[in-house]
Amino acid sequence: MGIEKVYSFHMTLSYSRDPFCCFTTSQDLQTFFDCHRRAFAHFGGVPKAIVYDRTKTVVRRHVAPGEAVPLHPEAVGFAGYYDFDIDVLAAYRPTGKGRVERQVLIVRDHVLSGRAFSSIEEMDAAFTTWVPQRRAQAHRTHQQIIGERAARDHAALKPLPPTPNLVAERHLRPVGKDCLVAFGGNLYSVPARKIRPRQLVEIRATKSQVMLHSTAPDSRGETLLAMHPRAVGRGVRVVDETHWDGLPTGKSRRTTTGDVPAEARHKQPPDRQTGPLETLLSRSAVTRIEVGRRPLSVYDELTGTRPFTTHPSTRETS
Repeated sequence: MGIEKVYSFHMTLSYSRDPFCCFTTSQDLQTFFDCHRRAFAHFGGVPKAIVYDRTKTVVRRHVAPGEAVPLHPEAVGFAGYYDFDIDVLAAYRPTGKGRVERQVLIVRDHVLSGRAFSSIEEMDAAFTTWVPQRRAQAHRTHQQIIGERAARDHAALKPLPPTPNLVAERHLRPVGKDCLVAFGGNLYSVPARKIRPRQLVEIRATKSQVMLHSTAPDSRGETLLAMHPRAVGRGVRVVDETHWDGLPTGKSRRTTTGDVPAEARHKQPPDRQTGPLETLLSRSAVTRIEVGRRPLSVYDELTGTRPFTTHPSTRETS
């Protein structure tokens, strides 16, 4: 198989046990809810409620049994857009999703077992081909044809909204001095005239786009600063060169292409006299001051003291 690691997403209609499955190479937030959209399209509608275990893409953090479960804000927004309820299993309920867990084993044994695949698309096609065979079978629990009960299940589903809801991954990142923001191992530009260095901006990333927003709206109530296609891989710089308009270019600073000659450094203006204070403060002028040298006996004579000497004859012995 030419794929390094593959994950499967499963959704099962509770009444009929009608299955859906798709395969991905990621478990991030966008992929998780993209699989939901594919499941809704497969069933032809949206169920009234979906039961989840305590996955991090739905539950914000784990709490003690009996406490209210804090939901992920993107999961709440997605459920509100498609108008379904989120039902989170109670803690330590491993059998709460038995109908879905059983489908995982069925797909493994009847779709994947003994076969080799070279792409995700081949795996999805294999499941789609197998679904009519599964729907023609009688389920061992309700003893009815799965497809017949699935027709009643599908009729009870809510209609799909006209446009899909795109879930975005959200992060706060600081802006660098070069107006670039780091995300996912890549750099994205923002307009220099709208931000300041080290300012925090909000990144809203989908599978295909990266949108950078200010944390506070402008005078028109807008927060969008820039929108870029999402880079593939790492170490990529996605830059709109117009965003650099407003950055300092260095033309207003004094620059030189080489070292200043020594004559120019020590040369004083001909019409300016250097005073004593300026001489002390000027390092170049101090280096030209001549310092007189005299023996220490001169200072002894000026102070009226005799130099300290020690003779061997007066040295104490022990």
